[in-house]
Amino acid sequence: MSEVKVAAVQMSMTRVVSENIEKAERLVREAAGEGAKIILLPELFERQYFCQERRYDYYEYAKPVEDNDAVKRLSEVSEELSVVIPVSIYERAGTVLYNTVVMLDCGKNLGIYRKTHIPDDHFYQEKFYFTPGDTGFKVFDTSYGKVGVGICWDQWFPETARFLALKGADIILYPTAIGSEPILGGDSSGHWMRTMQGHSAANIIPVAAANRYGLEEVEPTEENGGQKSALNFYGTSFMTDETGDVIKKAGRDSEEILTASYDFELLRSKRLEWGIFRDRRPEMYK
Repeated sequence: MSEVKVAAVQMSMTRVVSENIEKAERLVREAAGEGAKIILLPELFERQYFCQERRYDYYEYAKPVEDNDAVKRLSEVSEELSVVIPVSIYERAGTVLYNTVVMLDCGKNLGIYRKTHIPDDHFYQEKFYFTPGDTGFKVFDTSYGKVGVGICWDQWFPETARFLALKGADIILYPTAIGSEPILGGDSSGHWMRTMQGHSAANIIPVAAANRYGLEEVEPTEENGGQKSALNFYGTSFMTDETGDVIKKAGRDSEEILTASYDFELLRSKRLEWGIFRDRRPEMYK
């Protein structure tokens, strides 16, 4: 199949895991109803963004892939609807915890990608929860094309996109959880988007980013050492064409399903025609 419809889902999260999984399933079904075959959900959509605060009891949120509630439910949905769903989870692998995407293809688990770049900033305290990934960058050969995946902070690194492109990705997907920058005091949404547009343009490959939206607050407790914080996730999920042009974009505070169709076979030809990969000089980049 050459032309494939891809969807990026933007949603907000409650504190109840079952509600978030039900919402994700509803939106996946809506996207599939619009003809989407590859459907991207936001990062760690089972919960509100728990990395705002440091709590040892939150380590218990991590589960092995086969025991994760979202993976189990969406595996059934993926099989029923014959769609590809990258599912972002908090993974326990023995004694190590990862931020992981599980690639579901028509009900089959094609494997996992573990987040390579782990941020550590005020209210984005992910190094407390996640070990840097050990899978390397992964491109999954799905029923509808070769899908490369990076996770949130990975999207700021040109190495992520270039590696996925070199491995033959037809599209790069970024599940995301990003919002206000309370310490820096700026709105990073434009910078965030332009960074990925550059990856898209430089590699002649479409990119899709699915973000959450809404205010998520932390109240001071004994368990979190009295921390009070808030992050306002700014949505703005988007999809580009192969030149980096934004062809679909969501609002900042609404639930949305973005869809776009791509002719992957045609785009493979365009990447060859541009000569970007032909003319690379890796021996000069050391």
